[in-house]
Amino acid sequence: MKLTIDQLHVTLDRNPILREVTLEAAKGDIVGLVGPNGSGKSTLLRTVYRSLRPAQGIVRVGEDDVWRLSARAAARRTAAVLQDSGGNTTGLTVTEIVALGRSPHHSLLGRDGTEDERAVTDAVDRCGVRPFAHRDYASLSGGERQRVLLARALAQDPRLLVLDELTNHLDIRARFELLDLIRATGITTLAVLHDLDLAARLCDHLVVLHEGVVVAAGPVLEVLTPQILADVFGVRASTDRHADGVIRITYEAQPLADGARATEDTRPTETAGP
Repeated sequence: MKLTIDQLHVTLDRNPILREVTLEAAKGDIVGLVGPNGSGKSTLLRTVYRSLRPAQGIVRVGEDDVWRLSARAAARRTAAVLQDSGGNTTGLTVTEIVALGRSPHHSLLGRDGTEDERAVTDAVDRCGVRPFAHRDYASLSGGERQRVLLARALAQDPRLLVLDELTNHLDIRARFELLDLIRATGITTLAVLHDLDLAARLCDHLVVLHEGVVVAAGPVLEVLTPQILADVFGVRASTDRHADGVIRITYEAQPLADGARATEDTRPTETAGP
């Protein structure tokens, strides 16, 4: 299902956090939100999964403004996986955590049925958590927990996935395995990613936020230009697609000095690829 954000403004304590943010994620696309700390990435996600009402603008999933839907109806469309978003998991098994994803599909006194069991079983299998399905969630490693939280989101049967630093604190292998899982879902995804290399590998399109404003949006190679990498991230780097199809970023050893980003000649020096 398509995600459309149009002219979004967000203020906190009367301070503007996001200004005139407009972006789209086509059905099935993975769109990455990247930018320096404090640029408004997580704030933008909060407006999408109905945690923070914008001052102005519209967030549509499909044809509907999510802020005109009931919370339950919106939750049936959008699933969010956030940093440390397990919530109160004391004593719950992995399967019980995944089953919580079915909550938006139940009435207040509703009980799990055949469709719920199928959705939970499918999510457990897709995310590879079957081997520890009956273990206490609290006993799992960081990578295993992230898989479980993704399984919970998939059990929700959403049309949009919202991910906030899902790969944070994971080792390299766990990161790649999780990225492969996300890619395989086929669900429209809006993801905040801190690691630009992972964003380049995972995403169809990138949106660069800087000081609450979208400064670039589009295909990875068109967005992660030497100029943007210098002006926004303060590094000298170049981006290209290697023979294996993977987009890689080549960084120079020295970052740009503060104040020199806009004036420095940012044409990349030729360097060997990783």
